[in-house]
Amino acid sequence: MTQHKHDFVETYTGLVGYGLDRPTDQATLQVYLQKFSDDDCLARLLPRMRQEQMDALFDLLSGLLRQHLNEEEYHALFLKDHGHGE
Repeated sequence: MTQHKHDFVETYTGLVGYGLDRPTDQATLQVYLQKFSDDDCLARLLPRMRQEQMDALFDLLSGLLRQHLNEEEYHALFLKDHGHGE
């Protein structure tokens, strides 16, 4: 059973551009992140990244998760571990 989804990028019809306003910025980031995390895109990109770039990206993402999700949200939303804490 598939647990991850990227529906937004498939259905969003609004402006993709950054710097206009908060709602457009959020939508643009969601589109970019979903396109970035596409299996084919990452298969091409990751081997070309320097270790320092991978470290920086990992640190940024894990830091954002720690800062903005509590432990329950982290397990449910990111790890898809719906049995955590039961």
